[in-house]
Amino acid sequence: MMMSRWFLFLAGLALLGGLGVWAWRCRPVPPVANPPPSWFVDVTEASGVDFLHDAGPTGTYFMPQIMGSGAAVFDFDGDGQLDLLLLNNGGPKGRPNQLYRQRPDGTFDNVSCGSGLDFAGHNMGVAVGDVNNDGRPDVLVTQYGGIRLLCNNGDGTFMDVTGAAGLVHSRWGTSAAFVDYDRDGWLDLVVVNYVNYDPSVPCRTYSSAMNFCAPKDFPGSVTNLYRNLGATDGGKRPGVRFQDVTASSGFAAAQGPGLGVVCADFDGDGWPDIFVANDGKPNHLWINRRDGTFGEEAVPRGIAFNAMGQAEANMGIALGDLDGDGLFDIFVTHLNVETNTLWKQGPRGLFRDRTVTRGLARPARRGTGFGTVAVDFDQDGALDVAVVNGAVLRAPDAAPGGNFWSAYEQTNQLWANDGKGTFVDRSDCEPALCGVAGVWRGLAYGDLDGDGAVDLLVTGIAGRARLYRNIAPNRGHWLLVQALDPAHGGRPAYGAEIRVEAAGRTWLSWINPGSSYLCSNDPRAHFGLGALRQVEAIRVRWPDGSEQAFPGTPTDRVIVLRKAAPRVGASN
Repeated sequence: MMMSRWFLFLAGLALLGGLGVWAWRCRPVPPVANPPPSWFVDVTEASGVDFLHDAGPTGTYFMPQIMGSGAAVFDFDGDGQLDLLLLNNGGPKGRPNQLYRQRPDGTFDNVSCGSGLDFAGHNMGVAVGDVNNDGRPDVLVTQYGGIRLLCNNGDGTFMDVTGAAGLVHSRWGTSAAFVDYDRDGWLDLVVVNYVNYDPSVPCRTYSSAMNFCAPKDFPGSVTNLYRNLGATDGGKRPGVRFQDVTASSGFAAAQGPGLGVVCADFDGDGWPDIFVANDGKPNHLWINRRDGTFGEEAVPRGIAFNAMGQAEANMGIALGDLDGDGLFDIFVTHLNVETNTLWKQGPRGLFRDRTVTRGLARPARRGTGFGTVAVDFDQDGALDVAVVNGAVLRAPDAAPGGNFWSAYEQTNQLWANDGKGTFVDRSDCEPALCGVAGVWRGLAYGDLDGDGAVDLLVTGIAGRARLYRNIAPNRGHWLLVQALDPAHGGRPAYGAEIRVEAAGRTWLSWINPGSSYLCSNDPRAHFGLGALRQVEAIRVRWPDGSEQAFPGTPTDRVIVLRKAAPRVGASN
């Protein structure tokens, strides 16, 4: 959301081809002659999802309004079908969050009332994870001014255990994720915080009109890290308790206006690291030192700035092996006067901005990106990228009066991977996903209808949440992997790396629902496999560093892998 670096932007644009920022806004998008079939169709109305986001009263320019809210795709009741949680941001007197349970026929039933998740507030982001190792997913909601932890009772309801769990938090929480950073078998919690916002400070545009403040108007915040201390009641009904280790872990050493987060092993030592996207400031990459502390190494590892040495308005994060070289890459969304940036990894632990060479610098349309995912939508064996957009500044040519939020509406984007890590913009071929303007924020993914293809859930400010079914024609074969840890309640093994081998090639994915922006995704690892009907082997590196090989399997199915018990005398 940086709004004052015009000359730097224009200098960068000269390097990228000479287009000016106003050309981006005003250039008409030519119609596509004989467009290829769409990959997505809007099934919101047919699905029964009738969620309308509450952003609070308009015209106040209360800064949290322009930033939220997110959603979760998860199976809260354990019936094997993915359900939805959608957050509201209207304040304590606004509408509560909404929980939708999927019926056997694929439609959704609103089961919010009495669920324990149906609370109002300035709700921003959501993380899902089994914090007490009882085999059921629990929910963490970030807010402007706090966080709330809700434990799953196993009967369709959740209990607020925030205070009992020792989670004291007063900052403006945005994205959050669960990660077992100390590899003790209990999921720890990382909460990214935005700015120290002062609502009494008015902000204006260059024409003196009221507008939402920018992050540069306020000090940044530290990212909070909470260590899970394990069960607290002897296992009768597992409770949970967390310890704030922000200072002792090293996270208090650096501040930033944090928005996105993803946890993965960035340096290849088998221990999870934490990457934070900072809005208008250098990103942070916290490298796990394996002793409970972290060191911030974004600059030496090449992922703090773009290729021109500039800190961009970093917001949402997508993680994936975009060119099939066995190393994950990082894609981060930015302002419409910047480029969404692809940092390619290689060699291990080092990153370089490859936005221009990978075809992402000159899209068919521009937008301010928030949620983003890297998923193989057509299952040809290469990850594609989707981004949802919505402005943070009122459009200068917006008509007076009318819908307050229409001046911030933008359309979304989708890039198809050519199979070699270069991307082709197919946004104009996607009228459902990319043809409807909104103030879009959250983008979550999961195979909602059980056909093996990844579907999308999109949230927007003061608008309907939209559900998009994947209908890509001639999709390739697929595999969906669920990796569980029997020693820790049978919960999903967050942080596990899954490698699928076939036809002389290896595909890489993760058990990692925490990415995008303010969202939690399907925790299973999805693989698009093209023409392959059989995989030869599956290899898993579990979160504790141990490795396990599994035999091959036919494709087009969901498989469940369980971590083997450690051998006596073995060490990891």
